Amino acid sequence: MSSSSRYRNHPEDLAACRSSKRRRGMVADAAATTRGSSSPWASLHEDLLEPIAREVLAGDLVDYVRFRAVCPHWRSSTTCPHGRGIVDRRFHPRRWMLFPEGHGLYPGHGKLGFVRFFNLSTGAFIRVHLPIFKDHCALYSEEGILLLQRDHDAAIRLLNLFTGDILDSPPLETLLRSVSSSLPGEKWYYLRDIRAASINVSADQVVSLMIWSQGMVQIGFATSREQQWRVSSWCFNQIFSPLPFQGKLYVVHNYVTYGQPDILEIDPPQLEGAELWLPPPRLIAKCPASTPQTKFCYILVECDKEILLVTLSCGFHKNINSVYRLADLMLGRTVRVTCIGGNALFIDQRNLCVRSKAFPTVVGDTIVFFHHKQRYLAQYHLNSDTLLPASDGSIREFAILSHFSIIYHIYTCCYREQWNKGQIRFRGDIKGWRVKRKWRHG
Repeated sequence: MSSSSRYRNHPEDLAACRSSKRRRGMVADAAATTRGSSSPWASLHEDLLEPIAREVLAGDLVDYVRFRAVCPHWRSSTTCPHGRGIVDRRFHPRRWMLFPEGHGLYPGHGKLGFVRFFNLSTGAFIRVHLPIFKDHCALYSEEGILLLQRDHDAAIRLLNLFTGDILDSPPLETLLRSVSSSLPGEKWYYLRDIRAASINVSADQVVSLMIWSQGMVQIGFATSREQQWRVSSWCFNQIFSPLPFQGKLYVVHNYVTYGQPDILEIDPPQLEGAELWLPPPRLIAKCPASTPQTKFCYILVECDKEILLVTLSCGFHKNINSVYRLADLMLGRTVRVTCIGGNALFIDQRNLCVRSKAFPTVVGDTIVFFHHKQRYLAQYHLNSDTLLPASDGSIREFAILSHFSIIYHIYTCCYREQWNKGQIRFRGDIKGWRVKRKWRHG
């Protein structure tokens, strides 16, 4: 499918696509000039290259990879990210998201092994060759670090899509016991529905991972040195809106019909001698109170390196009520936010922050969510307190329609089960795995 036909209903998205191609062409031209022997940049001293490389790497790993590809001198004078893509946080991707391409619109990931990612801040698109998708399933994406499950043994693996580095974690089977026995159906269904995964790297390059899936009453955790998953010694049944942020987990706890739920902070696993344990959660703030007349739902979302709390009115007529900064709530202040720096928040099963300047059809200082009554994507404008459709078309209940606008693609990222790979269904007993992929075509 050509770019013009794909975006025929949204020419502004086509313009953004062409603009991105022009930028890539300019970078290629600059690199070609630098490679010339007459260019003084090719002989830039290492003492100058190193601080420049640090600044480039602080922005994005992809820019750093392009920086090193300019010429052999720049490549040999800077640190190679390969082999460090997971154990060194400096080389973690930032703000990259797996692009959903299902519903029969595009070639399947498993057939060709090519997957596209897009950057939530810059709008840049890249295509990555990932043949590992032929026998792996993507369960979660944390800023470009993919959490994969291997088909034949359910082992969890972390993949840096830009460096190709893979870090193995214990099989998911060891966490089955942490799924609530009161839930109907197979426990595997709930366990693979990962709602949050937090990655942390210690000073001695030990990688720890915390995950929480729907139906789990405890937090699962492990390090790169572990052979099986452990679970927290404490448990709770009412946690909502889990958010990974800077190696920690933040959750809304003790959700009730009305009152002030807690906001808890969960630190990464700690090693004391030979014992690995997960510290108990700490109460850091209280949510704004709701009453029997105004019942709220609470959602945590990261925006510009800080955490925001979005409150919604509960029930069938769910609408945005207000937005607060967690930093203010921690100080006991309830100051409503009316500007979020030109960003747009997409909220549902997972919550995303998108820079509107990178996507022409995305409006800044808005919150995009599914309007249950009208069955369409609505956008709430913070500064004007108005509600309008985010894009043309409607959404069927529990099914996202084939779409052309980038807004629908971004919103689809809030639903892991809508990714092209589809869900994995396990059949048979534990000893003899039989795997069946279920493709979803909308």
